[in-house]
Amino acid sequence: MNRFTAWLPQHVDRRIRIFAWLSFIAQTTIIATGGAVRLTGSGLGCPTWPTCTPGSLVPTEELTYHSLIEFGNRLMTGVVGIVALILFVLVWRIRAERRDLFTLSFIVGAGIVAQAIVGGITVWTGLNPFIVGFHYVTSLALVCVAAAFLVRMDAAPGPRERAVPGWYLGLTHVTSAVLAISIVFGILTTGAGPHSGDAEAGRNGFNAEVLEHIHAWPGYAMFALTIALVIGAAMLKLPTLRWTLVLLGVELVQIAVGLYQARNGLPPLAVGVHMVLAALLAATMTVVILHLKRPVTTDAAAAASPVEAAVR
Repeated sequence: MNRFTAWLPQHVDRRIRIFAWLSFIAQTTIIATGGAVRLTGSGLGCPTWPTCTPGSLVPTEELTYHSLIEFGNRLMTGVVGIVALILFVLVWRIRAERRDLFTLSFIVGAGIVAQAIVGGITVWTGLNPFIVGFHYVTSLALVCVAAAFLVRMDAAPGPRERAVPGWYLGLTHVTSAVLAISIVFGILTTGAGPHSGDAEAGRNGFNAEVLEHIHAWPGYAMFALTIALVIGAAMLKLPTLRWTLVLLGVELVQIAVGLYQARNGLPPLAVGVHMVLAALLAATMTVVILHLKRPVTTDAAAAASPVEAAVR
């Protein structure tokens, strides 16, 4: 065993924890910087990809501040990639016993590469709104995977069993599906609205005002469903209680920001906050779903617990 391999963690230690959190923070931050690119009209600040201009990797003097904003977002991709690579290397030695962490770290790394390519395609297509929307979805998915890593690194490895009643499991998945619908219509609404990323970029052709209302309906439905999840978790003392409360809190803030931006002409800062909150909402929903199960117990006494009885 060489010196470097011997240096790698033999269990989830402080190094893995630090870079797992850095990965989650970086994935969330790049959504904010990507939103800044779009909301400042800097989407084509670097008109080519992978270079900024046909003859330069970095912005040249004749380009505008839009170029610096777009190039800054591209640099953030490098930061996200470096953090993901370090995390992948740190879990390498424990890949056999913690295959879950190894797989999640690999997905994040591969996703970053794919995301960079999708970013290039958005430039090549002149900020096609559907591809821009897909670009956001992939970023949001990576935030969820990074959140899943945070949950799993503190969980015992091995098989897992359901820790909630069947009806609660179904209700949670319905809530997550409603969230997905809300996010899709939010993306379509943005693609039809004024923040196209560049003055010359096209829109998706839908009626933005109508989509604003359609986007709000599943948001309110999710809020009602989350209240039911909180009540159910509190009554049965389920392991999802804390995170459903967090989910409810994020939803309240998201609804408030959504109403503010809709009633004030879609100010860019509010739209950007709304985008980041949507990612945090999806990440929190991921954490709730992961708490629907727990490590399989061999303690026979646990079979008589109230939760086990409710599950049956």
